[in-house]
Amino acid sequence: MKEFKDKVAVVTGAASGIGWGLAERCAEEGMKVVLADIEEAPLQDTENALKARGADVLAVRTDVSKYQDIEALAQKTLDAFGGVHLLFNNAGVQAGASIGKPLWENTLVDWEWVMGVNLWGVIYGIRVFTPVMLQQNTECHIVNTASMAGLITEPELVIYAVTKAGVIKISEGLYLQLKRRNPHVGVSVLCPAFVSSRLGDAERNRPPELQNPPEAPQQSKQPSLLKQLQKGDLNILSPEQCAEMVFMAIREDTFYILTDPLINKLIEQRIGNILQGRNPTIP
Repeated sequence: MKEFKDKVAVVTGAASGIGWGLAERCAEEGMKVVLADIEEAPLQDTENALKARGADVLAVRTDVSKYQDIEALAQKTLDAFGGVHLLFNNAGVQAGASIGKPLWENTLVDWEWVMGVNLWGVIYGIRVFTPVMLQQNTECHIVNTASMAGLITEPELVIYAVTKAGVIKISEGLYLQLKRRNPHVGVSVLCPAFVSSRLGDAERNRPPELQNPPEAPQQSKQPSLLKQLQKGDLNILSPEQCAEMVFMAIREDTFYILTDPLINKLIEQRIGNILQGRNPTIP
């Protein structure tokens, strides 16, 4: 997919971080943009900001962990713009309380919340929007946001990493299936390293029914991956820089979108352990 003007884009998690950068870039490309986010006030602010720049924008409050919300998002998109050409399954969360805890102490609601948004949100998006794209018989593209965490070994982001590894596998399978069936629908998986966002503050949007019981305050623990990377030249991208990489990948039909060469050595380390029969090691 190389031409974007007057096409329709749907962006989940559009009110902040990577989603905001993608939505802004879609508007700059002359696309009609459907903004989906669970956080109403920032969603409205994003809609107003893009409309002030002359963009054709529709905001739809969406909880991506609910299938009926994704169905409603698709219907509102079709009602407003008649189609969809670019889908960003981007919404994601991280349960801060799970960092540094052993797996057997992570709560089930931590698992349910993170998997509901990060993994099921992508599954629902693919299930609902892909048939629409196939019926249109025109160039389309799906970008699923995963993470470097899904490609490397990291002992303190396990729940998050499980969901992102799942997104990568889903994306690989979807890519191959669509290449066999309809070469007009492309797929990419975004595996960002560090991008300026509010992911660390994701608990603000956690549903009441999936809240953890109160516990004694604990000192915040930094994931070992971040500690290691801070010894090098840690590169934190802006959402706009990340969006530039994504659109370049779409134009060039690039599947894996990696945002920082520092991560490559960590991927190589994990693959080397697998191929050489070595046990997992901490980066």
